[in-house]
Amino acid sequence: MISYTKLLEDMTKAIVEHPDEVNVSQDGEEGEDIVLTLNVAESDMGMVIGKHGNIAKALRTVVKAAGKLDDKKITVEIK
Repeated sequence: MISYTKLLEDMTKAIVEHPDEVNVSQDGEEGEDIVLTLNVAESDMGMVIGKHGNIAKALRTVVKAAGKLDDKKITVEIK
């Protein structure tokens, strides 16, 4: 089984200026649904979201694809 929190954390740390402030928490797991909350430094928020939300969309796509391997539906919230 894949650690979705570790996957999201590693990808995010690679693109931000303050990797020590990246925090990913799993808010709940109800059956097949998993909610991950990504917290980053306020100054890194623009890097994580990207132009027109492209970086955020890419992060969500990779994590969702990993979840499909275990028949899980993963939602990523960025705060």
